[in-house]
Amino acid sequence: MDRQVIYADLNLSKGSYLERPSAPSLPRVILLRQNLSVEESSAEVQENRNETTGKPDLLECPKQWQLLQEKCLFFSHTSNTWNYSLGDCSKKESSLLLIQDPEELTHVQKLIHNEFLFWIGLNLSLSENKWKWINGSFLNTTALHIFGYTKENSCVYISLTGLFSEDCDTDNKWICQKEPKPAINKVCSGS
Repeated sequence: MDRQVIYADLNLSKGSYLERPSAPSLPRVILLRQNLSVEESSAEVQENRNETTGKPDLLECPKQWQLLQEKCLFFSHTSNTWNYSLGDCSKKESSLLLIQDPEELTHVQKLIHNEFLFWIGLNLSLSENKWKWINGSFLNTTALHIFGYTKENSCVYISLTGLFSEDCDTDNKWICQKEPKPAINKVCSGS
C-alpha cells in the first residue's frame, strides 16, 4: 500500500489542540499521513510543480475540438443563423470565436480546408455603429478589417480570404472556442 507524507502548516486557535511548550515565533507543524493512489499522487505532484515553477501544463481539448495556441476550437458541421450559432456555442460551454490579431486570423484560416463560411463572435452594435465582440469589446479596425457593408443586423463570418459582414439571419457554419484544460498525467500500472 502506497503511503504519502504531507506536511501542512495549520493555524489553530488556543484550546483547540494540546499545548506543548515551544517557541512562540515558530509555526506549529503537524504530520499527516494519507493513502493516495499512484495516479492521484502523480497528478498532485505535477499540479504543485506547475504552481511553484510557473511552467505551463500540457493542454488538451475535448474530442472533436482542435487546439490552436491557447484555445480549443469547434468547427460546426451544419449551418444556421448567427443567433443560433451563439446559442449552440453556449450549450457547449463555449463562445463564438474571438480573434485577437491578424496572426490568429491566419492560423484559423489555415484550419479552414474548404470554401465554407464560419460565423465568429462579432456583430455590428447599432448604438455605437461599431463592430463589437460578444465579450463587449470593440474591434480594433487597424488590426483586423471587415469587408462588406455595415448596416443593421450585420454579423461577421470568416473564410479562407478574410472577414466579411453578412446578414445575421443567413445560414453559415460557425466556430466555437473554449479554454483547453491541463492534460492529466497518467501513470501506467506496470512501471
